[in-house]
Amino acid sequence: MRYEPVKELLNRTFRKPLMRRLFYSLLDLLLLRAWHIKRALKKIAERLPANANVLDAGSGLGQYVWRMARKNRGWKITGIDINREQIADSTEFFDKMGLSGRVAFRVADLRDFTEADNYDFILSVDVMEHILEDEKVFRNFYDSMRSNGLLMISAPSDMGGSDLHDNESFIEEHVRGGYSKPEITEKLGKAGFSDIEVKYTYGRPGKISWYLSMKVPLVLLGVTKLAYIVLPFYYIVVLPFCFILNGLDLWIDHEAGTGLLVLARKKV
Repeated sequence: MRYEPVKELLNRTFRKPLMRRLFYSLLDLLLLRAWHIKRALKKIAERLPANANVLDAGSGLGQYVWRMARKNRGWKITGIDINREQIADSTEFFDKMGLSGRVAFRVADLRDFTEADNYDFILSVDVMEHILEDEKVFRNFYDSMRSNGLLMISAPSDMGGSDLHDNESFIEEHVRGGYSKPEITEKLGKAGFSDIEVKYTYGRPGKISWYLSMKVPLVLLGVTKLAYIVLPFYYIVVLPFCFILNGLDLWIDHEAGTGLLVLARKKV
């Protein structure tokens, strides 16, 4: 299925400020990825300056910019994305929330984006699996970071992260089946990064949770708009189980998983 039309539909549905805030809260609850990112961001914040300059590379619907802006009030955050509609809607929402002084959004292609020695921290969530020229993007990240800057990437692993069947991904926009630990470590090292840490997410508990909380609803949304009526009742039943599974996935040190959480440093 194609993920972008679903994202665009959600973007239009939750455009008004109150609905947007509710939407971000729902994403934080539903997405296991958000659970992992939230915990990692808390640890990373302790390693960054209070006035850090931050880039959300592939900001999408803006949920991670919203979290970082609320939890780290000294950070100056830029969100970039290739989708003009999402950038326009994010800009409008954050302006209405009074955050335009320290949050900005811009349309940009990560394959061409560089701002030399500008960022203390770059976050990229569910982006690199959509970009064929990933090594070029990694070099752009490196060039755009300040000395001792940190990079965090969340991406599917090659252990089923893109839900491949007959060499086709469940998400049609994916250009690769996922990264192995050695592959992404090697590519980041070639770009200049050091202190590269790669851990698995979406182990057995997370994989079940993803299927129940994300795959089934996305398939339904891709088939019929009536899913908007059915899904609230569906979630009432499955969410308690998903929360338990998410908690287990968050605290277990997985030997394998369908997701990767990567941290690297520009050491100069």
